[in-house]
Amino acid sequence: MMKVDLLAQAKALPVDDQIALAEAIWDAIVDSESVPPPTQTQQEELKRRHQRHLANPNNVMSLEEVTAAVENSLRK
Repeated sequence: MMKVDLLAQAKALPVDDQIALAEAIWDAIVDSESVPPPTQTQQEELKRRHQRHLANPNNVMSLEEVTAAVENSLRK
C-alpha cells in the first residue's frame, strides 16, 4: 500500500511536476518489463476476439485503415 505521506508530497507539487513524476514512474514500470497478468475479463475478451478471428481470418483491417478510422472518429 502506498505511503500516505508520499502521496501527500506528490499532491503538494505543482501540476506540471505531478505529471512529470507520473510519467517517470510509468517509464520505470515499462522499463522493468513487469506486466501484470490480464484480468479474468480481459482474458475472456481476448479469447472472444481470437475465436472471432479464427472464424473469419480474412476480416481484417490494415494499419492505414485503422488509423484513418480513428482519425475520422476524432474529427466528429
